[in-house]
Amino acid sequence: MTKIYLIRHGQTQGNLERRYIGSTDQPLCPQGRAALAGRALPPVDRVYVSPLLRCRETAEILYPGQPQEVIPDLRECSFGAFELHTYEELQGDAAYQAWLDSGGTAAPPGGEGKASQQARTVRAFQGIAARHPQGAVALVVHGGTIMSLLEALEGSGQFYQWQAPNGGGYLCRWDGHGLTVEAAL
Repeated sequence: MTKIYLIRHGQTQGNLERRYIGSTDQPLCPQGRAALAGRALPPVDRVYVSPLLRCRETAEILYPGQPQEVIPDLRECSFGAFELHTYEELQGDAAYQAWLDSGGTAAPPGGEGKASQQARTVRAFQGIAARHPQGAVALVVHGGTIMSLLEALEGSGQFYQWQAPNGGGYLCRWDGHGLTVEAAL
């Protein structure tokens, strides 16, 4: 079995402002850096990251000096026309309401749908897991990536149950077929 640490990136300015920042490449904000500073996580054999800066910066803080392998398909979904907007700014927008009514499963205008995002993140995860039948690895990724992976591979079929705070996440075990969540980080 393999230990898998699914870690959500630290806080960005967009997170502070409650904006949709899926594919927008924002750095950590000072508060995000401060919240991660001095945090100790168990050592891992390998650190995998989304290509977005907020994940790479988080990995450097949590695993200083450890090489990171960028996996493009671990990126967050694109919220398309909703990127950089808040819920309040989008109220009254018919396309936004339709997306909310779909439970977030429909693709936002110009964005990526949930099924597409989940298929690519699961495929990326399975590639990583195949390389590590034992040991421990960390995936420093996005909230949506973590929720998609756990919905697909944990067995409960839940999505929103797996919301992780910035800098938080889950310690899981991978048995070659599914993920078992052992603890929140």
